[in-house]
Amino acid sequence: MLKEVLLVSPRGPCAGVNRAITIIEKTLEKYGIPIHVNHDLVHNTFVVRDLQKRGVIFTKDIDSIPENSVYLFSAHGVSPQFREKAEQRNLHIIDATCPLVTKVHKEAEKYAHEEAIIFFIGHKGHPEAEGTTGVTQMYLIESKEDVRRLNPENFDDGKPMYILTQTTLSIDDTAEIISSLKEKFSNIKTPPGKDICYATTNRQSAIKELAKQCDTIIVVGSKHSSNSNRLVETARSNGVKAFLVDDFSDVSEGILDSSEILGISSGASVPDILVENLIGEIQKKYPNVKTRSLDVLKENVEFGLPNI
Repeated sequence: MLKEVLLVSPRGPCAGVNRAITIIEKTLEKYGIPIHVNHDLVHNTFVVRDLQKRGVIFTKDIDSIPENSVYLFSAHGVSPQFREKAEQRNLHIIDATCPLVTKVHKEAEKYAHEEAIIFFIGHKGHPEAEGTTGVTQMYLIESKEDVRRLNPENFDDGKPMYILTQTTLSIDDTAEIISSLKEKFSNIKTPPGKDICYATTNRQSAIKELAKQCDTIIVVGSKHSSNSNRLVETARSNGVKAFLVDDFSDVSEGILDSSEILGISSGASVPDILVENLIGEIQKKYPNVKTRSLDVLKENVEFGLPNI
C-alpha cells in the first residue's frame, strides 16, 4: 500500500532544453507558421505534439521544405554536411543546438586538425550521435564489446588518440567503456572537461540518492529520450524497481499498489506540468499519501540565445 511519495530534485528540463523551447517560442512569435524543425526539437512526446498542434512541422527531409522557409536545428545538433545542405536550400536557419553539444563538436574539430584518432561513445542512430560523428571521421563505440573487437594493430600508434562522448549517457556505463579503451590504448586521452552534460550527471546522482529511500521509482520521460532511459537504468542498477512513463496514463495500478515509498524523477526534456499532473492523479487515488521533496543539489545553469 502506497504510503509516501518522494519528489527528487534536480529533475526535469535542463538549460539546453529550456533554451531550445524559448528559441522556438520566440521564433513562432516573430515569424508565425509554418516553421520547420529537424528531428524532434527535444525528446519529449508532449512537447512535440503541442508544437505540432500549433503548426510546427518536424522533418529531416530538407528537400521537401520550400526555399526561404524558417528552419530550426534541434537541441541535438546537426552535422556540418546537414548544415551545408540546409544553407544551399536558402533556408532561414535558427540554431537551437545545446551549447554543450556544440562544445563536443568543437572538440572533434580540434582533434581532426591534429589528425587524431577519435573514439565516440554514443548510441547509433541518435540524432546527437549522427551530428557529432558527422563532424569528422571517428569510431562509434556503444559498449565494452565494441572495445573488445578493436585490434590495436589496426591503428597508427604515432597519432594522438581521443575519446568523446554523447552528452546523455550513463555515467557508470561510460566510465567502464572509457576504462576499457584506456586499457587497450595506453596513450588515449579524454577532453579536459567532461562531455556528459551537467544535467545528465546531476539527475543520475539524484536517482542514486532517491533509490536509497524508496522501493519503486517512476521516471517521467519519453521512450526515445536517451537521458530518461539512463535514469531508469540507474535506478534499477541501484536495487529498486523503476518504470519509464510519458504521463499518468502509463502507470498501472500494480505499480502503485505494490509500492510503499514511491520516488519520482523526470528526464531533462520533460515539462514540470507532467510531473505535477502525475502527483495530482496519485493523490486522488491515495488521498492520505504523504508527499515530500528530496533536494539532492541545486542547479543554476542558463544559456544565452542566438539571434532570431
